[in-house]
Amino acid sequence: MRAISPSTLGFLLAVFCTPVRGVALPACDSTPTYSPCEIEFQLNEQEAAAHPNPYLTVELQVEFRSPKFRTFRMPAFWDGERRMVVRFTPIDAGAWDYRVSSNIVRFEGVMGKFAAADSGSPGFIRPANVHHWATTETNQPHLWMGDTNYRFATMDRKLFEYFVSKRAAQKFNHLRGLVLGDPARAYPSPDKPDPAYFREVDERVLLMNRSGIVFDLILGGDENELANLFASREQRERYLRYLVARYSPLNITWQGVQEFEEYEDGRDLLRELGELLKKLDPYGHPRSTHAVVTSSPLLPDGWMTHIVYQSSDNQLGAIEHQIFGVPQVNAEFAYEDSGAGKSHPHHVDTNTFRARLWNSTMNGQYPMFGNTGTYGGKAFPLDAKFLDSPGAMQMTAWYDFFAGTRHWELQPYFDVDGGRAVALDGVEYIVYVEKPSGPVEVLVARHNYDVRWFNPLTGEYVPRKDYKGERFVGEPPDTSHDWVLHISREGRKQGMLRSYKFESRRTLMQEIERNPTRVPFEIVQPSSDGISFSKPQPYSIKLTRETRATRSMMYLWTGEVSTGRQGTRVLGTGGDGTLRKWKAFTEQVPGVLNLRVHGMNANGKVYAVDRVYRLTP
Repeated sequence: MRAISPSTLGFLLAVFCTPVRGVALPACDSTPTYSPCEIEFQLNEQEAAAHPNPYLTVELQVEFRSPKFRTFRMPAFWDGERRMVVRFTPIDAGAWDYRVSSNIVRFEGVMGKFAAADSGSPGFIRPANVHHWATTETNQPHLWMGDTNYRFATMDRKLFEYFVSKRAAQKFNHLRGLVLGDPARAYPSPDKPDPAYFREVDERVLLMNRSGIVFDLILGGDENELANLFASREQRERYLRYLVARYSPLNITWQGVQEFEEYEDGRDLLRELGELLKKLDPYGHPRSTHAVVTSSPLLPDGWMTHIVYQSSDNQLGAIEHQIFGVPQVNAEFAYEDSGAGKSHPHHVDTNTFRARLWNSTMNGQYPMFGNTGTYGGKAFPLDAKFLDSPGAMQMTAWYDFFAGTRHWELQPYFDVDGGRAVALDGVEYIVYVEKPSGPVEVLVARHNYDVRWFNPLTGEYVPRKDYKGERFVGEPPDTSHDWVLHISREGRKQGMLRSYKFESRRTLMQEIERNPTRVPFEIVQPSSDGISFSKPQPYSIKLTRETRATRSMMYLWTGEVSTGRQGTRVLGTGGDGTLRKWKAFTEQVPGVLNLRVHGMNANGKVYAVDRVYRLTP
């Protein structure tokens, strides 16, 4: 952050103490683009007496206009005592104008100018090419690889600094954490934050950004925490204004709340928060929310830019990738236990973690890491010795592998036997072989290809003979662990980097087949027209047409109560099982359940069947 010098601050105070308008204020001058600067406003004694709690009653915004005539309206935040601060990040080099508006008469209408210097920064991040990410300034592809540290705001400062340095060296470029790591300390009262707490958070987020790490900011914890802390809409809006003022000028994404389904009115609350973020954040940072399973039920509300998952279910991930044309981030496909212990079903050993990492990638998802000794959960203390866990090193190997691919154009690929794949057809094919047991076959466009096997444990490559043809057949170097097959036209890729725009071809979403005469399956159970969640409810599917394409089917069962406001929920996956019981549904009895089953065949074709059931006690 570029600090304001005492001489500059003195000048500002002198100007603000006079009714003169149209004065050029020497704030933010020569600030590099995509670097934050601050303008400070001090209330005098009379103003402070009229506003004993500036957080509640002082209204102050600065409207900035860029050299390209783009406008950014930034609210001020109360930073303790009589101090109001406007934090701003210029995104264009050149001359900027700004104008103050406030209910403090002395500040109303004051204007200023400054010049921003070009920093060469790639900018913030944005969704791109349907399922991927790019930087806002240079349009470079962004390979999202994140870590989780819920307690980043309250952990020991030296340990946090070491944590960030290690993760940056391991090539992590996102860190997910709770901005209210200690809610009672951050907000002793819902109408008054603790500025000292948030100054410490500021410094930690700035350290992340300086280390090349984007902060994925979680607004509130699970179990209805945010709604309990801020009971009224007015309190929640002030809270969001405060966070936008402090953190939207920094390199962040918004991640809603932990496990929105646990909130009493999760969908309505997230819609409220999401629409406020769309309105208040002038930089338009990406928005989503953490979930028990998937945040996709909230997509129809229009405020989300991407989906966040907490699931290792490949049927869910693979099918939703074909249904929804937005980027997808899996925040908790697994947490690695490399010695700290396990307290949840998704806490797994390193080998299971690695398999889930690569399978989520084959689903088209970007990964978030977590180690049980470092993620900041309630069951285990933070311990620096787990920063060099095997899983962390395998995440680095994952990053190095995909950094050498056209990852921003890869999509799930289905013309493969013996593994799961993503590909840019005709350019490169990546096949994950979780349990080697024989030859791997891949249909490819006829060209000359470089062929290598990648060891996801060590990050090492085993080259094979170049290949030319249309059907590649090969076996992994051994069967002792999983392998990744990389078939690539390396020369072609280098030429594309010189000649092509961000995407070399348009990505089209498929049209879901809903015609009953063409759907190759039917619902067998539930068989009656009534469902009661007071007892286990079995479900099952029957294939009605067996073909080569239907030899391998994935299924996703979702439901929505027509009289409720909570949206859809994932009820199950696979051809048979027991419907998952959701509190949001059991509270809507009697009601009507709209059940939908998506089925995806071996070629990636998706079908949908709908059925309506009565919900009974």
